Amino acid sequence: MKKIKYFYNTNSLRYEKLETPLHVKLLRVLGFLAASIVTSLIIVAIAFRYIDSPKEKVMSGRFENMQNNYAVLQDRVQKLQQQMTDLEKRDNNVYRSIFEADPIPDSARVKEMEKKKELELLQGMDENDLSGSIARTLNNLTMRIEYEDKSYNEIEGFVKNKEVMLAATPAIQPVSNKDLSRIASGFGHRIDPVYKTVKMHAGLDFAAPQGTPIYATANGTISVAGNTGNGYGNHVIINHGYGYETLYGHMVKVKCSPGQKIKRGEIIGYVGSTGKSTGPHCHYEVHKNGKPLDPVYFFYNDLTPEQYDRLLKMASASNQSFD
Repeated sequence: MKKIKYFYNTNSLRYEKLETPLHVKLLRVLGFLAASIVTSLIIVAIAFRYIDSPKEKVMSGRFENMQNNYAVLQDRVQKLQQQMTDLEKRDNNVYRSIFEADPIPDSARVKEMEKKKELELLQGMDENDLSGSIARTLNNLTMRIEYEDKSYNEIEGFVKNKEVMLAATPAIQPVSNKDLSRIASGFGHRIDPVYKTVKMHAGLDFAAPQGTPIYATANGTISVAGNTGNGYGNHVIINHGYGYETLYGHMVKVKCSPGQKIKRGEIIGYVGSTGKSTGPHCHYEVHKNGKPLDPVYFFYNDLTPEQYDRLLKMASASNQSFD
């Protein structure tokens, strides 16, 4: 039952029935509705702020899994980058140093110039950002691997060239000398057997019976074979490339001809005493870029360390040369 309200009218000095005007009722209703709407909005905002919807929970779970997967991928990528860096360092500091090749500058390997802050940016990334970041990192690694593959192919070429160069470098004695008894005179200033004055002796003299085989000490091409009147008698000069030449003098017989390709260990002639010579021997010289070098330093292929040390002492003795 609706309650009826009364108020005391001081003008009429009596109680009168309280009646609310229509516009006041409307204002009250509108005020109530407005307060309800505002309260509802506040409740909804709080709910959206702190309470996840089922769809948001699913998306949150997927994002968390994606973060975990990204962390795993990032760890693997960092390990690959470290391995790639190690390979590049070994390429520059080891392999290329061995073959005396210039190191590859870092810029040529497409290295990133700035460090990326993936973990700091992770929260602000969506799925496309994450996949794009991984793709860029993997693309960088791919380019570095491709460049390193080219570098290793180049190093493989260095290896092959090095093998050719080693085969073209004098490395054995020109006559059989297992007991090291045939070194008669060494490199340096020696007494000339004819003029009896001290002159530069630009090679080694190997004393041996006439007809003893003389061997090429490295691969090369015969440039001179015969007697040219220069005092070496019948002699052979081999051009080995890479700046190396060897000379074999005073042969009794030459067994090769100019332009002929020769291999290390092949017989190119026989010991004799032709030209300016005082007895059967093989005069042997090694030249690098036209400069005579001591041949004793090129006998490392067929001598033990002990034999080599003994040979050095014998070759350094001051005596008279054979030519």
